[in-house]
Amino acid sequence: IHLATENEQHLSDLPGQAGCFKERQIVEFIFLLSEKWHLDPSARYQAVELFERFMIKQADQICKASREKVKSCKQGGGSSRSSWKDQMYKAFVLRLVSCVQLASKLSLHYNIVNSDTALKFLQSLKYFYTKQELLESELAVLKTLHFQINLSTPLAYVELLLEVLGHNGCLLPARPLHQMCVQILDFSYLTRDSIYDTLLRIAIENSTPNKLQVAKFLTVKEDSMLLAVGIISTSVFILDPGHWRQVVEHLTCITGITSQSILELSYAVLEQVVPKQHH
Repeated sequence: IHLATENEQHLSDLPGQAGCFKERQIVEFIFLLSEKWHLDPSARYQAVELFERFMIKQADQICKASREKVKSCKQGGGSSRSSWKDQMYKAFVLRLVSCVQLASKLSLHYNIVNSDTALKFLQSLKYFYTKQELLESELAVLKTLHFQINLSTPLAYVELLLEVLGHNGCLLPARPLHQMCVQILDFSYLTRDSIYDTLLRIAIENSTPNKLQVAKFLTVKEDSMLLAVGIISTSVFILDPGHWRQVVEHLTCITGITSQSILELSYAVLEQVVPKQHH
């Protein structure tokens, strides 16, 4: 109930730019860096969500600062905006690393990324920051997000729903199913646009959605509970198709999400997982 409430609150306050900083290259960078540093799976999702929310808020601050500058001095507005943008682009990789660092500290895991490790990695990419600049970058992320960084990732939804399924007597192989869910969730993050483009076309029964339909669909793309049931459904379909319908019924009872919605998202994911010649 707590996660469902949190999810609904997030969707009701959703900024129009949600998802802009979940591009494949950004997600891939974070996943590879998390793998390099041997972080817990939850840390990589946390880092993606932290970076997304931080960048949206920072972009919003840039726009507000630019508008205020234009009001106070019309001739100075353009240069102010460009300088803000230059600062944002210049620190882009640094902010990515800071978000992975912060996520490592939230994952309740012994493997925390310290400053020396982060600086060594940045230096390997020819970014020569000082330890002070690295600490200031972490603080910038924390302040921009008002220190609200302990976000519930889609993995938390998946794991809780698996617990409930087990409690309700849904007999499934726990460890293999969890491993498959993590793999499919990774895949869904990396192919996010393709999956939701397919889902949107299914929903509107049209291959060319208009701008209004795309805008309204944003809440579907950011719905962590929907993604979680889709991930579990897809994983069960791959591992144990004989129990698939039973699991979908259980998920519908637990979350209130219709079996049709679960089926459609599972299909959209499988569209990307399974090569077209095997459909």
